[in-house]
Amino acid sequence: MYTITKKYEKRKMRYFQLLKRQQKYMTCINVSRFGIFLLEFIILIISYIKESYYLFYFLSIITVIFFIYLGIKYQKIENKKRYIHALYEINDKSIKRLNGDWKTFEDTGEDFIDKNHNYSYDLDVFGKHSLFQWINVSHTYVGREKLKEFLTQKPKNEQIIYDRQSAIEELAPKLNFRQRLGAEGKIISNNKQNLTELFLWAKKRNKNITKKEIILGLRILSTVTTITSLTVIIRIMAFLLAFILDIDVFVPKIFNLIPVYIPASLIFIQCIILRIKKKERMKDLIIAEKYRNSIATYKNMIKYVEKHKFCSESITNLYNNFYNINGKCASKQIESFSQICELIANRRNILYPILNPILMMEYHLTIYLELWKEKSGDDFKKWIDAIGELEALCSIACIKYDNPTWNMPKIIKGSSKIMAKNIGHPLLGQKRVCNNINVEDPYQIILITGSNMSGKSTFLRTIGINMVLAYAGAPVCADQFCCNIMKLYTCMKISDNLGESISSFYAEILRIKNIVKASKNSENILFLLDEIFKGTNPIDRITGARILMRQLCRNGNLGFVSTHDLELSEMEKQVNSKIKNYHFSEYYIDNRINFDYKLKKGVSTTRNAIYLMKLAGIDIE
Repeated sequence: MYTITKKYEKRKMRYFQLLKRQQKYMTCINVSRFGIFLLEFIILIISYIKESYYLFYFLSIITVIFFIYLGIKYQKIENKKRYIHALYEINDKSIKRLNGDWKTFEDTGEDFIDKNHNYSYDLDVFGKHSLFQWINVSHTYVGREKLKEFLTQKPKNEQIIYDRQSAIEELAPKLNFRQRLGAEGKIISNNKQNLTELFLWAKKRNKNITKKEIILGLRILSTVTTITSLTVIIRIMAFLLAFILDIDVFVPKIFNLIPVYIPASLIFIQCIILRIKKKERMKDLIIAEKYRNSIATYKNMIKYVEKHKFCSESITNLYNNFYNINGKCASKQIESFSQICELIANRRNILYPILNPILMMEYHLTIYLELWKEKSGDDFKKWIDAIGELEALCSIACIKYDNPTWNMPKIIKGSSKIMAKNIGHPLLGQKRVCNNINVEDPYQIILITGSNMSGKSTFLRTIGINMVLAYAGAPVCADQFCCNIMKLYTCMKISDNLGESISSFYAEILRIKNIVKASKNSENILFLLDEIFKGTNPIDRITGARILMRQLCRNGNLGFVSTHDLELSEMEKQVNSKIKNYHFSEYYIDNRINFDYKLKKGVSTTRNAIYLMKLAGIDIE
């Protein structure tokens, strides 16, 4: 871990030095541009004094060329600086992640919180101090969505998990690739848009406007209008020049052949044509302009990925999505789309309302869009999804790279089983305490007793969060881990819902109902129940818990149940019992309570509620 931190720090320092160098270049260019401006001013004065106008024009042209060149150079350096700054921030976040400061990361995945999900809310998969906040390195909307899928959807079979594991094994050591892909996704702002609207739009077709005769007619009409309009504009400019300077301006006769009413009539006709189905065309143009930043981001990311080769089957399949039957790469196709979007964005230019009636730019831009959609629209979503999945895999690969001692889980078939050696909670860092557990036939439920704050809830969450990682294809925080593919259910963070007049106990009943229903549907399920039926009286709680555990045992499920009710531990002694007792305990040194958070076989023999109340300042006689 120390070596990995040092590596990130070294990279961060290198990018910091590069940032300083780029800033130095930009300062030099700004000074040079100011110097050129002063030079141009001096040339103006000298030329005026010496009446050397030719020298003035010549040097002015040279100066303008240099000024433009330096402007282009400045823009390139500024773009490079943004890219380097993105890499600097990525390494800074990597250091914070290793040092336990990841809870300050802005993207918490709070928009993915679903209190009705089977397990994500109880296990803090999303939100502040969540698994998502810790691992996410995706910078696009689709990348975040794919990572959410990995963390919330049960894979259909073990091969999917093994394919992801293979991809992660390949991506983990490719630190440079992962960080630069992240930088490509980070440097352009406003790139986390929901692209559903764009995907639907890309599949729609307007075949009328792409007919050859329509395209040819529009091009001929706009060309004739442009040429005739230019002749009139040249004549008007010549007249104004002659009037202002009081000189004769020569205009070739060819420019006097076309009367003014011809281009005026053509422009009038085109204005009428531009009114036809204007709303439909404007909708297309607005959508393309709306997503231009996102399109530019995905273009850059695809272009970067296409430069690399991969070995794992999973990533190779994603890579192959970027090439069509003819072998044409996606980056070139999406780049042409990006260029069209930039042209559409130029409609905000002050000259557009003047040029549009003459050039019919609105129609030509719409035609370009429709031709692109015909050629590449059906593949567009496939390219974006591939980038999103690659981003999600890179997020998980960070876990593998940053935690080399963690291990890939083994997914087994057959009867339900969970076996873990030195398993710990991945989000607790150096504070975690690891435990061993083995749940298999004939036992199906681990009943965990123990006093307050002893570690029961944390252990249940440890099992749950590592199952989530295992199904996502990630390494787990354990020396060894094997399990079946089971549908995960939890019942932990239950609270009142005043809006729907639901008490915490009834909310718990509804959650338990879903678990029972799933078990009756012949699904292999893993359930984690924390302080079962805690919202009711002891007699009903114990009776209800006994009935529920017997019912869940009948269906071949696995589960962990924590409780303060030691009476439930008697169920282990029953004939053909499938319940096994474990517990957590505390110990006292110098009249101070201590916890070892180690899971032990058997029933808890300690209690600490009175001690904790005294510790809180409550007088107890």
